[in-house]
Amino acid sequence: MTLDEALAQCPVVAILRGIGPAEACDHVTALFEAGVRVVEVPLNSPEPLTSIGEIAHRFGEAMIVGAGTVLNEGQVDAVAAVGGRLIVSPNTTPRVIASALGLGLDPVPGFASATEAFAAIEAGAHHLKLFPAVSYGPGHLKQLKAVLPPERRVWAVGGVSAENISEWSMGGARAFGLGGELYRAGQSVLETAANATRAVNAALALR
Repeated sequence: MTLDEALAQCPVVAILRGIGPAEACDHVTALFEAGVRVVEVPLNSPEPLTSIGEIAHRFGEAMIVGAGTVLNEGQVDAVAAVGGRLIVSPNTTPRVIASALGLGLDPVPGFASATEAFAAIEAGAHHLKLFPAVSYGPGHLKQLKAVLPPERRVWAVGGVSAENISEWSMGGARAFGLGGELYRAGQSVLETAANATRAVNAALALR
């Protein structure tokens, strides 16, 4: 499964900041059963590479799993070494994008302005992450989408929830990264399942 295929099935991206290896697969199983097909474990989580490796091994081609808060090429190499396929960053760094592409991974650099978005596109990124989305709003994205290549998929990340996914969709977002709205460290698997069901239902209702 490619990243585009996974997002076509469900455009919700689960950001599991703070999750540890002992609980990672249980929560990801709940996400998978709710319909989520893309999972990001930020590198400032406890033992993130272990979690990414275990999720990748458990779900194989059924899900796309990778890392968030990726800031340098060494981190890209480390994620690739454990089977991660997704490289998500809060910023646009052409070297990180190139490193990910060179290893056959999908980079998703963060941007806020047209300058950053086009720098990411020039470096080869096909997916772009408006971050933090809540700071700019759907109107900002709508204006940017007027000049961005239509084949580039923009993710809205940061302050996105089941309640406002439709607003972000109208602004031009085609994927929705949810962090604390889906998972907070220490919560139960049942809470994750309920949160994921709400978010997936909201996203699929857009079709």
